[in-house]
Amino acid sequence: MTSTPKAERLVSAALVALSLVPILAGAGRLTELAGGAELTPHNARFFASPLPVVLHVLCASVYCVLGAFQFAPDFRRRRPGWHRVAGRLLVACGLVAGLSGLWMTLFYPRAEGDSSLLDGLRLLFGSAMVLSLVLGLAALPRRDLVGHRAWMIRGYAVGLGAGTQVLVSVPWFLIAGTPGELARALLLGAGWVINLAVAERVIRRQTASPSRAAEMRAGLQVE
Repeated sequence: MTSTPKAERLVSAALVALSLVPILAGAGRLTELAGGAELTPHNARFFASPLPVVLHVLCASVYCVLGAFQFAPDFRRRRPGWHRVAGRLLVACGLVAGLSGLWMTLFYPRAEGDSSLLDGLRLLFGSAMVLSLVLGLAALPRRDLVGHRAWMIRGYAVGLGAGTQVLVSVPWFLIAGTPGELARALLLGAGWVINLAVAERVIRRQTASPSRAAEMRAGLQVE
């Protein structure tokens, strides 16, 4: 089934909306750092080493918003040059966001409420995001447009995990209150798993669609 331009715009708008909560939270963190907020046990690690969190917030915000428009076929057809230029920026921001997230997990003191399980999940999915972007980039010299798109979708799904984690966590907060360490790790892990499951479904549908396959071949010729 071929998607319509209206449906594609709705999907892009939904992805941007899903990004808003983590973007606003990140903006609050940057405002806190810039404004010299009072030191607390929760924010002391960011003041001690602000560069990783600043890079993570800025690059993740650009990555999530920009990526929302990269997978809309109608938008790509109308602006093929923009897609290539934006794609380079998208990969750069995604890699910086992923690598800075890994750095913070490894070297920042663990926050209250976090656990070794959550650290492990962050390392697993953060590494998966970086690897997906690298594999997606590596597919281009081989002119493997199908593989390129699949890996980019997977990387974006992981990067957008923070938005889904909020949706998953809100019902728990409303019903059971603040989650414990195990529940928090499982809730955040569920956000990544849900996004990757949706991503795999999208990839399968695109690969199985004859019209999408023809579009990919046409894109390959344009490239």
